[in-house]
Amino acid sequence: MKSKIQNPQSKNDPAFGVRIAGVGSAVPDKVLTNFDLEKLMDTSDEWIVQRTGIRERRIVDPKHEGTFTLGRDALRRALADAGMEGKDLDLIIFASVTAEMTCPSNACRVALEIGATPAGAFDLVAACCGYVYALNVGESMVRSGRYQRVGIIGCDAMSTICDYTERSVSILFGDAAGAAILTRNDGDPSVGCLYQSLNADASMWESLYIPRRCQEIPDKDRENPIRMGCLRMNGREVYKFAVTKFREVIEDALAKSGLTPDQISQFICHQSNVRIIDAAKERMGLSDDRVYVNIDRFGNSSAGSIGLCFDQLWQSGRVKRGDHVVFVAFGGGLTWASSVWKL
Repeated sequence: MKSKIQNPQSKNDPAFGVRIAGVGSAVPDKVLTNFDLEKLMDTSDEWIVQRTGIRERRIVDPKHEGTFTLGRDALRRALADAGMEGKDLDLIIFASVTAEMTCPSNACRVALEIGATPAGAFDLVAACCGYVYALNVGESMVRSGRYQRVGIIGCDAMSTICDYTERSVSILFGDAAGAAILTRNDGDPSVGCLYQSLNADASMWESLYIPRRCQEIPDKDRENPIRMGCLRMNGREVYKFAVTKFREVIEDALAKSGLTPDQISQFICHQSNVRIIDAAKERMGLSDDRVYVNIDRFGNSSAGSIGLCFDQLWQSGRVKRGDHVVFVAFGGGLTWASSVWKL
């Protein structure tokens, strides 16, 4: 696989590293179980668990929650973890496909809420790859020397774009946010991103998309019963893509960073479907304790999933300073991405 970005940073710029100074996450209080879904559509707990590994997921109460509030809360917690305040940030990047508005961006609204104004702020759209895309862009901004403190957010309220009268897609998704604070690290230049990749191929965009107008629906999908404005997915095609890319992205990341699987504390992967994760682990020979899974409790939260996993691993002590971790994601676009870090 050809990579577009290669940046073992200890070689490129020995003057400083890029540190993940703090992490945070946020999920709604409301739990939607498989048994709840049985009341809404033709499905069962057994059928969902067998095909996805999901037992429950969190969903927002649209009266007072959404992508904006979840992302804001996650970033506040990341700032607290870093011992910083909003005013300390130079830039905020908010990755999501479920932003309430395109203008103003959620990043701008979050900057106002946390007191980061006049920090730069923009939204980023890369579907389930959003957190890793934001992480890589944020790291590059700090690495360039033009920014010293960047807050990144990956967040989606997928329940707001799911059609709960149809079971093929809606059973998969939940709502969550993850955030991180990236800072310049002058003390140890070996700390930070050792390698990163951002990739996309739109030849399969019809396999995973959110149509807003009738003319955006491909002819072959005209009979799809999922209502307009909701996520549509060809599960079989996405499954094949994800399993293949999962292995390719990890192999590429290890080869380019010069690390072996035994040197990686955690492979922090997008929580798409437990069958995809298990298939990839088997093909790569990765042990269960090195691939964190929380999809059974939170479902697939798109751009929120990796940040949520990272925060749970960090707060529990399963990853710590000095560890090597690999972030891996794939999603709509179709997109895929990786990021190898020494924490």
